[in-house]
Amino acid sequence: MDIYDRIEWNPLVCNGKPVIKGTRIPLSILLEQIAENVSWDQILYDYPELKKEDIQACLLFASSSIDNSEIKEIYA
Repeated sequence: MDIYDRIEWNPLVCNGKPVIKGTRIPLSILLEQIAENVSWDQILYDYPELKKEDIQACLLFASSSIDNSEIKEIYA
């Protein structure tokens, strides 16, 4: 999975915050919900435009950002 197929930064969308591509859903919202122990199934229900791969990309992006490392492809 190439997370850049699923995540975008655009200064004209959500003030340039990273979002799931094609939506206006900031990664920070998804991360907050995961931190609050909201299940992936519930998130996907609440945001029907999302797919499981969007949540995975969000977590990989956050992990890479924290590690200050390169973002790598994974294969599901």
